Amino acid sequence: MEVVRYCSMSSLPPIFLDLAIILVTAGVITIIFKWLKQPLVLGYIVAGFFIGPNFPWFPAIKDDSTIEIWSQLGIVFLMFALGLEFSIKKLKKVGATGAITALTELAIMFVLGNTVGHILGWGNLECIFLGCMLSISSTTIIIKSFDDLKLKQQKFTNTVTAVLVVEDLVAVLLLVILSTLSVSKSFNGMELGLSMVKLAFFLVVWFTFGIYLIPTFLRWMRKWMTEETLCIVAVGLCFAMVYLADFAGFSTALGAFVMGAILSETIEADVIHRIITPVKNLFGAVFFVSVGMLVDPHVLMKYIVPILVIALTVVIFKSLSATTGILLSGRPLKTAMQGGFCFCQIGEFSFIIAGLGLSISGFMKELYPIIVSVSIITTFVTPYMIKAGLPAYEKLAPRLPEKLRDALERYSTQSKSSTHEKKVAAFVKKQLISILLYSIILVALALLSFLLLKPFLNSIMPSFWGNLLGMVVTLLLMAPFLWALAVKNVNRTRIRKMLQTYSRSQVAVIPLLALRYFITLFFVGWVVSRYIIMAAGLLVAVAIAVVAAVLLSRRATDFYNRIEERFVTNFNQRQAQNSFKIPESLEKNFVMERMILTAYSHLAGKTLQNCRLRQDYGVNLVSIERAGKVHDLPPKEELLMPGDRITLLGSEEQLAAVRADVEVEPDMLIHDYSDHEINTYRLEVTDESPLVGVDIRASRFMDTYHSMIIAIERGQQYMINPTADTVFHGGDIVWFVSPDEFHVHEFHHTTQPPLAIPTE
Repeated sequence: MEVVRYCSMSSLPPIFLDLAIILVTAGVITIIFKWLKQPLVLGYIVAGFFIGPNFPWFPAIKDDSTIEIWSQLGIVFLMFALGLEFSIKKLKKVGATGAITALTELAIMFVLGNTVGHILGWGNLECIFLGCMLSISSTTIIIKSFDDLKLKQQKFTNTVTAVLVVEDLVAVLLLVILSTLSVSKSFNGMELGLSMVKLAFFLVVWFTFGIYLIPTFLRWMRKWMTEETLCIVAVGLCFAMVYLADFAGFSTALGAFVMGAILSETIEADVIHRIITPVKNLFGAVFFVSVGMLVDPHVLMKYIVPILVIALTVVIFKSLSATTGILLSGRPLKTAMQGGFCFCQIGEFSFIIAGLGLSISGFMKELYPIIVSVSIITTFVTPYMIKAGLPAYEKLAPRLPEKLRDALERYSTQSKSSTHEKKVAAFVKKQLISILLYSIILVALALLSFLLLKPFLNSIMPSFWGNLLGMVVTLLLMAPFLWALAVKNVNRTRIRKMLQTYSRSQVAVIPLLALRYFITLFFVGWVVSRYIIMAAGLLVAVAIAVVAAVLLSRRATDFYNRIEERFVTNFNQRQAQNSFKIPESLEKNFVMERMILTAYSHLAGKTLQNCRLRQDYGVNLVSIERAGKVHDLPPKEELLMPGDRITLLGSEEQLAAVRADVEVEPDMLIHDYSDHEINTYRLEVTDESPLVGVDIRASRFMDTYHSMIIAIERGQQYMINPTADTVFHGGDIVWFVSPDEFHVHEFHHTTQPPLAIPTE
């Protein structure tokens, strides 16, 4: 009885057994799926079904709430890793493509989802929720499929990534809209507008301050950083941003992605991604297993028709709508079809939206398991659809009418604006970005002052003097950005020439310049009015005086220039590691990328001349980093060695082709070398042996018998690894190793040792 009580008291929490069941089951199932050449994501989901509550013939999970926490961690690490692979510069290149494609796909799928819901006889609220759920693709499933299919370096994946980012941002807004519907069951346009402004505000603030502060911090700490501490710091920063995102009312996935994107601009990005990958794989597996636990065969049978109808709608029309969006954004048909076929599933955001619907009274509760089942089906289809994109294009393109092909090609390459109109458009775009960026930074500084500085100063000194000091400190902190908002990027000579050349440009140019000055005055007046209450005339006078002081302040100008220089340096430091900068006019055709040459590559051990990188792949090798040293433009006689970090220059298609031969993975993770054993032998040297009096070097033991002497036993002493000048004595016992098999008759010749006995 005492023993039973002791065992009960010392038993582990259920999470230990649950994790053992999850990971062992997932490991076995995914090995089977790997053997069957099926996607690993599907294997995780099947494993989740086996250990879920709906499969009674297998050990089930006991603590669902804890597993839910682990699955949330999986989403965080998956999005963090996605952010590390993301580049803000790449988003800038395909920004229009991402926005146009995402909005086109979202609009089409929302209408189709709504229509399908009404056809199935569901209520208006359920139809709205269904339309939103079908609009959002699964970032984690697509990125995981890219990993499994080794497609991350393909050109179309950059477009897909950009679209996914826009979709994730829109998903946050959809959650706000649906949250309003779940409470009031009415649409609130004002709340939607405020949410969009709030999202844009926080994203700009996070990226601006993050890129300014975090790379600087890592640079200061670099000499004390090890991989262990870098991993801890990176994960800590990730969860800090996750908390900030949740505190601001956004999803944790968005926070993890933002921090990953910030760290992706640092030179530590590659190392962070490498050390985070095992953690991401672990928690990602738990997430997909938890999704599989929700599969209910009874729901599948009862609602099989709605599930199949919705699944077919997603697979067919979501792919077509995404392809249409990419085409509308000006991309070629090949890129459009390869990218569009990736958007054929729904995922984690759909689960969140469906869970939100469960909180509404009278909501169709069966919609959640239906969506989970649709997600399972579309997840299974995703890898096959991704692989089908290129073959579908190759079959479709030759069958298209020639006029249609020419029209699509012209649409993707033509320029619709004149040179002068382009210059005006570029000027307007630059001015609007400057106004938005500096305004958001000034709003953030003002809010921090109002919420933190003002209460602190009022608590330690009289309110008048505290407010006066707070106003002065706040305006001094804002001064560099007020100057930038008013006059930064305003080249008066260029503007005058633009107005003279293209007279219609004054309609856009002059109001924009006036707007910048007006907004600058507004911020000064806002700060003054929050700290000191005074007549309107005095307020405006003070505002004008402060603005004039800021414009004439050389210190404010210099201070801002130092801030901007540090920000630009941090933002470009990863690209600065390249041997040279690619001219902007060539950036669309060339990419510079680092790769690590693995020991399994057929290029390892060859000279650059024999590798034929330029002849066979069309790429140029720019530099080799080996043992901490960089060798720029190495000679053609240079050998490539395993572990070399080589920098290659070429197009994205060329780099994708050479990567397959550079970063080669082994066919098996663990190799069995039991067929190549080295045998150990024991040789007794008699007094009559020809070895007596001969040293090891002169005996040519290694050359004659392909053997290595590891020890000589002489009396009660052992000579371990004897030297080459050691002389054999009669009575010595020689221990040697050899991959060959020796027999007694081989040693019967008078010129060779008399006997060798293999050891057991």
